[in-house]
Amino acid sequence: MRKLFLPLASAAAGGLMTLSFAPFDFWPAGLLSLALFAWLNLRAADTGRLGKRAGFWLAFCFGFGLFASGGSWVYVSITDFGGSSMPLGLLLTGGFVAILAAALALPFLAIGRFTGNPLSFALAFPALWFLSEWLRTWLFTGFPWLFAGYAHSSTWLSGWAPVLSVYGIGLLLALSAAVIALLAARKLPLRQQKGNLALIIAAAMTWPAGALLSQVEWTEAGGEISVGLVQANIPQEKKWLPEFRGETISRYQEGTRQLASQNVDVIIWPEAALPLLYSQAPNLMQALQRNAEQTGIDLISGILYDRIETPENGNPRRLVHNSAAVFGRSPHVYHKRHLVPFGEYVPLEDWLRGTIEFFDLPTSFIRPGPDEQQPLLAAGAGWAPLICYEIVYPALVSESALSSEVLLTISNDAWFGASIGPLQHMQMAQMRALETGRYLVRATNTGVTAVVDPRGQIVERLPQFEQATMTGKVRAKSGATPFMLLGIWGMLALAAVMLAAALLLQRKRGAAGEPVLASEAAEGN
Repeated sequence: MRKLFLPLASAAAGGLMTLSFAPFDFWPAGLLSLALFAWLNLRAADTGRLGKRAGFWLAFCFGFGLFASGGSWVYVSITDFGGSSMPLGLLLTGGFVAILAAALALPFLAIGRFTGNPLSFALAFPALWFLSEWLRTWLFTGFPWLFAGYAHSSTWLSGWAPVLSVYGIGLLLALSAAVIALLAARKLPLRQQKGNLALIIAAAMTWPAGALLSQVEWTEAGGEISVGLVQANIPQEKKWLPEFRGETISRYQEGTRQLASQNVDVIIWPEAALPLLYSQAPNLMQALQRNAEQTGIDLISGILYDRIETPENGNPRRLVHNSAAVFGRSPHVYHKRHLVPFGEYVPLEDWLRGTIEFFDLPTSFIRPGPDEQQPLLAAGAGWAPLICYEIVYPALVSESALSSEVLLTISNDAWFGASIGPLQHMQMAQMRALETGRYLVRATNTGVTAVVDPRGQIVERLPQFEQATMTGKVRAKSGATPFMLLGIWGMLALAAVMLAAALLLQRKRGAAGEPVLASEAAEGN
């Protein structure tokens, strides 16, 4: 039973972090979760059981607890809307969780090298945590969900978002957690090492420093824009039924008429609002453009945009994009760039498609748009369009914001039912507003439909699972935050410096003739 203590405790610590995210929003749980994880690594080192493999598996268990609890909404999507049975849903969800846990654990193969020196561990642990989150941004196409920093859009640490992004908030949180763990393990004796006191002070000061940074205005405000949002609340099981198509269009048209009477500048419909291809409804598309021109109110809508491509072999083929189209003074179409595996395309399509119903979802034939695309122009401002999943990629949003004045994300979170997934998705969108110093407008089918200010706070929102409309005010914002200018490279450089310093401290300790821990000897085994 003693052998199971460390892995089970690590899994429980990972599960605890879920309580820091929406809808629970108890941010201390995230700090405690990381502190427990750091302490368990120190405990394993003290018993000589933190070699490369042990460091990986301890982190794997932490990740499994985190994603099994925080990512439980994946099971809802697979079974309730993907047509899978409960056993198959559990199997697919379990495999998904295991892959994410392995990605989180990879950097912690090296943690055993840094447990012999408190200062070294305090520098290495947050750097490795950052690397684990960064890996999950792109490994296996990326799943940047449940980053530790997302719980801090309203704490003192939120001030670091425009400077270091959600990655940096997670790194600073892990630094505090490492210091707490070292204190709990009695490895920071203040009487013997002046550096220990400096470390404690530095970790503690990141919090009030964030509060001071939150007072800085990184971007400049322009003109005010009145926006109207339509939340049609179309049930996912009916969305693609031909017999429900008329009802869907009617709901959006009625919502648009209500908003037009309220003198808004732009009206926004959510992702794939119309359940048909662009080419299937030319009369409707012309009517939308004509109405926008006559009323002077631009319309932005999600749409499945199709086009014919003729490759070199001369055989034409139809390509379909998940897109956002502007109807009005500056008609333009944006095509989603970062697609959702299995939801919008099927990896290894020739092998998997047709094997089970989940691999034949109604929109699993989408093709990505080009990397370089212009912002949408509506109501006299540039809008950075981010469709659904794209909003969770910090670098993608930051790059798009450089040429835009308002962030726009449209989504259809009906795929996740009444689970915690849509609320986590909203929380991540709030962090993008913080990182870029811009207003964010979020239009969804079933919620959360909202307007977020540049400080990451929701100023207007609609309740979930209700057919409704809302209006809100935003301001066009220009300029760039430090994160927008430095991007992920600034964080990678910081992590590299921290790891280099941690290695140097370890070598100095070894050169001084101090004893090597059993865990360090195990590194070669």
